[in-house]
Amino acid sequence: MVAVGDSFTEGMCDDLLPGGEYRGWADRVADVLAAEQDGFRYANLAVRGKLIGQIRAEQVDLAAATDADLVTLAGGLNDVLRPGCDVAEVERRLGECAAALVAEGRTVVLFTSTDPTRRMAGSARLLPAILRMKAFVERTVREHPGQVVLVDLFSAPAFDDRRLWAEDRLHLSPEGHRRVALAVLEALGRPSEEDWRAPLAEPDTRTRGRKLREDARWLGTHVGPWIGRRLRGRSSGDGRPAKRPELLPYQA
Repeated sequence: MVAVGDSFTEGMCDDLLPGGEYRGWADRVADVLAAEQDGFRYANLAVRGKLIGQIRAEQVDLAAATDADLVTLAGGLNDVLRPGCDVAEVERRLGECAAALVAEGRTVVLFTSTDPTRRMAGSARLLPAILRMKAFVERTVREHPGQVVLVDLFSAPAFDDRRLWAEDRLHLSPEGHRRVALAVLEALGRPSEEDWRAPLAEPDTRTRGRKLREDARWLGTHVGPWIGRRLRGRSSGDGRPAKRPELLPYQA
């Protein structure tokens, strides 16, 4: 299994592997597959902050050059977050990535983005681009029946809950990553008795005042620095290597 993409696939959250790397959904999927398959190998080429063009240039050819029979591909949201995004160009690049990865008969996993408008103030401007990307991904899946599989996060009510997200509201919490892992495994024909789409059983008991304080902290701690990096032309992934750059044997 080879995972390519950005911070979503790198696995940024509060759950860490023994070496200090993030333990995200791809690592959790690898845990399950490694328990099933002797000689299972896993690489995670994803790096936070990468745009779809960078994923195409830096990760996809490496993944396609391996003999892995399973590749996960998630990308384009970092592009969509930026004002003036050329969605047609993002679609073209994502299509190139998918075309390169479906060669040799391997299975490719694609994702639709969650709907940010139900949990993050000020995100309504992103929805047209997200819906367009959703339609593109769904069309790509239909064009490769049985070979390209879809993980539809957009329609899952659970991801409307802020508790499935980190404090920055862009990256998943450990529970969010756990549910995405269940979704990927289901798409690969390994359904769980648990419904990963279902809302959390426990109600959100935070008061309105606490939510307002969290909003203020989010603006100062996360939105401001993100805007600053964009203005300086920098990315959180600049100079950062992939956490598992080679397809090597993996044990859960």
